Amino acid sequence: MRRVYSTLTTCVCLGAALPAATRAQGWSAPGANPPQRHGADGRLEMAAAPTTSPVMVDGVLDDAVWQGAEPAGNFVQAEPDEGMPVTEDTRVWVAFDREFLYIAAYCSDQPGGIVINDIRKDFGKENQDVLEVILDTFGDRRNGYVFATNPAGARADEQVTNEGRDINTSWDAPWVSRTRRVPDGWTVEMAIPLRSIRSPEGAESWGINFSRRIRRKNELAYWAPIPRAYTLHRLSLAGNLTGLREISRGRDLRVTPYATAQTVRETGAAAFDQQADAGVNLKYGLTNGLTLDVTVNPDFAQAEADEQQVNLTQFSQFFPEKRDFFLENAGLFYLGDTPRNRRISLTPNIDEDLLLFFSRSMGLAPDGRLIDIDGGVRITGQEAGFLVGALTLRTRPLRARDGSVEIPGSDYAVVRLRRNLFSNSDVGALFQMRSTVDARGDYNRVYGLDANIRLPARIDWTSYVIGTERPGVSGGEHAFFTSLNREGNFVHVKGGVLGIGENFSDDLGFYRRTGVLKWSLDTGIRPRLASLRRTLGVREMHPHVVWNYYTDLDGRTVAGRYHNGYTVFFSTGAYGELSFNPRVELLAAPFPLHPRAAPVPAGRHSWPEYQIRFTSDESRALSATVTAITGGLWNGTQRTLNGSLSLKPSYRFRSSVGLQRTTAKLPDGDFVRAIWTGRANYSFTTNMFVDALMQYDAERNRLNLNLRFNLIHHPLSNLYLVWNEQRFTTDYPLGYPTGAPVPGRSVIVKLTQMLAF
Repeated sequence: MRRVYSTLTTCVCLGAALPAATRAQGWSAPGANPPQRHGADGRLEMAAAPTTSPVMVDGVLDDAVWQGAEPAGNFVQAEPDEGMPVTEDTRVWVAFDREFLYIAAYCSDQPGGIVINDIRKDFGKENQDVLEVILDTFGDRRNGYVFATNPAGARADEQVTNEGRDINTSWDAPWVSRTRRVPDGWTVEMAIPLRSIRSPEGAESWGINFSRRIRRKNELAYWAPIPRAYTLHRLSLAGNLTGLREISRGRDLRVTPYATAQTVRETGAAAFDQQADAGVNLKYGLTNGLTLDVTVNPDFAQAEADEQQVNLTQFSQFFPEKRDFFLENAGLFYLGDTPRNRRISLTPNIDEDLLLFFSRSMGLAPDGRLIDIDGGVRITGQEAGFLVGALTLRTRPLRARDGSVEIPGSDYAVVRLRRNLFSNSDVGALFQMRSTVDARGDYNRVYGLDANIRLPARIDWTSYVIGTERPGVSGGEHAFFTSLNREGNFVHVKGGVLGIGENFSDDLGFYRRTGVLKWSLDTGIRPRLASLRRTLGVREMHPHVVWNYYTDLDGRTVAGRYHNGYTVFFSTGAYGELSFNPRVELLAAPFPLHPRAAPVPAGRHSWPEYQIRFTSDESRALSATVTAITGGLWNGTQRTLNGSLSLKPSYRFRSSVGLQRTTAKLPDGDFVRAIWTGRANYSFTTNMFVDALMQYDAERNRLNLNLRFNLIHHPLSNLYLVWNEQRFTTDYPLGYPTGAPVPGRSVIVKLTQMLAF
C-alpha cells in the first residue's frame, strides 16, 4: 500500500512540473461523442479501459489510454430543460490498472464564462462549475462514493447511503485531481486508489454516473439521465461501468498517529493549563466489504467551533456533529425519516423531534465541553448481503475544577444491520447501549426495527418501531414512525406520524418531547411557465405547506407549527419566499424566555408569524440572504431580522458577516437579542487553508474568536493550528453582576501523519 501512495504522488508531481501553456498547444479532445450503448439490463453502459502504465495525472489528456478509450458523452439536462442535451460538449473516460481507477473528462465551455468560487477541501458544489462521479462499487443501486472537482482542481468526496438518506461529506480518500484550462473549456484527470474504496471480489461491473454543473447558466446535466426531482445520489438510475478485471483490492491498512500541544485558560480560571497528548487511529480493510476503525485516545482539537444561535423556544438547540471520527460511515447508523431529495431545500432533512442515533451525545457535555475518550472500535461496510455498522467506545469522567465528578465515565455500544430487499428496498435492526463504568446499574438500552420500501409511482414508505430500557422504569418506553413520500417533478407529498412514549429514553439520541404524537404533512406543487422564464427570469414556483401537529397520547393539542409558503426560484439561482406560519404551544409550567422579561405563563399560547426571505445568486462575488419575521411571540410580539452578506472576490478568499436580531415586546418586559457572526476563509492552495469565525453576542457583551489553520502536508495527513479567544466588552456583562470573569483563551497545535501499508 505504501507503493500505491508513492506512485500516486510521483504521477501528480511529474504532471504538475509540465508547463500548462506548452501542453495546451495543438489541443484537441480525444475521441468524439459515440452512440449511447445499453447493457442487458437496459441501463447506459461504458467500458473501463485497462492500462499497463500509470496515467500522468496532470489534467492533460495526452496519455495513450485516453486516445484509445471510448468516451461516455451525450449528457442530458435535468436543469433547466429536463431531457434536452447538455448545452456544452462533455465527455468522460475511465481507465484502470491494478491499483488505480483513472477518470478523465473534457468540458467544453467559454473560457471567460467558467465560474470558480472555492478551492477548499470538500468545497461547496452548488455555486460553481463542477464535475462529479458517483461509484456504486457493490452494484446494489443504493450506496456509493462521490468524487467531485472544479476547474481549479479542488477536491470534494463523500459517502452516500441509501440513495441520499445520509450524505457523509467527512468521508475522505487519498485521491488526486488535476485540471487544465484549454482554449475551448477545461479538462480534468483523477486518480483514485482502488484500495480506498470497498468492492466485492471478482466484480467486473459497477454502477456509475456523472454530473456536470455549468453555473453561469445554472445548468445541471447527467450522463445517465435523472429527473430534476432527484440528485446524482439516485443510484437506482445510474449506468454500468464494465470491463474491470485484475484490479487490486488489498486490505488498505492505514495507521495515523497524532500529537497535540495546547495551552488553555478556561473562562474564569486564574492561569493557563499546558497539556500535551498523543494518540493513534487505525483503519484496516478486514474484507473487501468491511472496514475496521480503531482509535486510541482520540483528540478533536481541529473541530470547528459551534455557531451561536438565538433561541426563542422552550427546547435546547440542535448543533450538528463536526468531529471526523464520528462522521465517517455515519450513514450506516442512520435510522429515521426519508429526506427530501431536492437540490434546493429550505427545511432541514434531519427530524429534530427524534434522531435515534446522535453521535454528539458521546464525548461532549450538554454545554459543549469535550469529554475525554479512552478509545473506540468500529466495524462498517457490507458483507454477505448485509450492511453492517458496529461501534463501541469508553469515555472518561468529566471532573469539575475541585476534582468532583460532574459526568461519570460511560461505555457506549451501537450495532446496526440492514438487509437489501427487492430492487431498492431494505429492512434493518438497531441496538444501542450506554452504561456507566463505575455503576453498572445505571444504563440505557435502545433497540428497534425499521423498513424502507420503494413502491411503484416513485413512492417511498419508511417505518420504524423502537423500544427502550432504563432501570426502575416500566411502560411507555417506546417510539414508532411511519411515512409515505412521493417526490415528483410537479407534485411532491409526504405525510407521516411519529409517536414517542411517556417514558421513552435514548441517551445516544436527540429529541425534545416525550409522550407525544406528531402528525406531519409536507406537500406542494412546482409549476414552470415558459412565459415567466422569458420575461421575469422565473424558473420555478413552489406553493407548499409543511404542517406539524402535536398531541399528547390522549389526543389533546400540545403544539402546532403550520408553514404555508410560496417560493419563487429564478434562473440565476436566486430564490425568495413569502410565508404565513401560525404557531401553537402548550406550556405545562412557566417558561423563562429571557432574564429581562417575566417568565411566559403556563397554558396554551398561539400566535401568527409572517415571514419573507430572499437569497441572491450565490455564485456572484457579492451575494446576500435575508429573512424578516414579524408577528407574535408567545404572549407578546416580535420583529426578527436574520441576514448575511458574502464577499468572494476570488476563489481563494471569501468572507461574510451575518446578524440574528430579535426585538421582543412582552407584557412583563421587553428585550433585544442580537448575535453578529463574521467568517473569513483564505485558501493558499488546494491543500492549505485558514478559517476565521468571529461571534459577538451584543446583549451579553461577549466576543468569541476561532482561528484555524490547516495544512494537508501528505495524503490524509494534517497540521492544525487553532486559536480560540474570548473577550467581554463591558465590565459587567449580562449574567455576571459582580464583574466580568477572566476571559478564556487557548492555543492548540495538532499534527497527524497517515502511514499506509
